[in-house]
Amino acid sequence: MNVFVALLLITVAYLIGAVPWGVVLGRVKGIDVRRHGSGGTGATNTLRLLGWKFALSVFVLDFAKGLLPVLAVRAIDAPTWVTASVAVGTVAGHCWSPFIGFKGGKGVATGGGAAVGLGWWLVLLLLPMIGIVALTRYVSLASLSAALAGSLMVLGLALWGSFPWSWAVAIVLVSAIIVFHHRTNIARLVSGTERKFGTKEAPGAGAAS
Repeated sequence: MNVFVALLLITVAYLIGAVPWGVVLGRVKGIDVRRHGSGGTGATNTLRLLGWKFALSVFVLDFAKGLLPVLAVRAIDAPTWVTASVAVGTVAGHCWSPFIGFKGGKGVATGGGAAVGLGWWLVLLLLPMIGIVALTRYVSLASLSAALAGSLMVLGLALWGSFPWSWAVAIVLVSAIIVFHHRTNIARLVSGTERKFGTKEAPGAGAAS
């Protein structure tokens, strides 16, 4: 595969990842999710503002835009570095979308989709995530735990020779992006002021910092 084709695939993946489904579906209800609740464009803020049906739709669409580009380039036997770059590109598009001023969500669903595209068994991380949310009601804690666990798993497998290094590095980079975008959540977790899952918020409440 020549460099031009590789760059084209990565660019297309970035643009697919950049589609802000939370914003798109929010407009169906006449609400800009960026201006209310946490200001996030993902499923968690959508749940607070629009309810579980819209939140589930956003999650599935965000997950799919991370998963499908990776599966597509794998299907054409692209080099592992291209597949890895496509995975990171979809998450970068979600978090820094040119369609909404290079802003976006925190990358959890899209990053999860991209990671599962590289290693299907990473979907099993959903189980401890659900457990953490059930016990603590902190989605951010579950997301950060999954990012860390996923990184450690793929690095261990890469060291063992059972997983491509470029894919392991991609998943670590995706995890780093997720952690970076959760830095305010980390501060709130430490201070005990983090929002809990299931807390509804009226659209007129305004976005928190």
